[in-house]
Amino acid sequence: MAKKTAKKKAARKPNAAFMKAMTPSAALAEVVGSKAIPRTEVTKKLWAYIKKNKLQDAKNRRMIKADDALKPVFGGKGTVNMFEMTKLVNKHLK
Repeated sequence: MAKKTAKKKAARKPNAAFMKAMTPSAALAEVVGSKAIPRTEVTKKLWAYIKKNKLQDAKNRRMIKADDALKPVFGGKGTVNMFEMTKLVNKHLK
């Protein structure tokens, strides 16, 4: 029988693509600010905005309701699910 060697679990390194500063579009800048920030920060600020304005659906917490500032970011949709939201927000980052 071969013995299994115990490997040390390496510390997780942040992905450089997520840490690269991105410039938000004018529509997204209304929510997260116009300064170039990494995608991770965009997501944090977006969720802070959603929670502050109570835009998460009460029954189905995965659904996000768009207010006037988020509607252009969401492509004019009234509600999107949280996974679709990430895809739509990425279109507004350069």
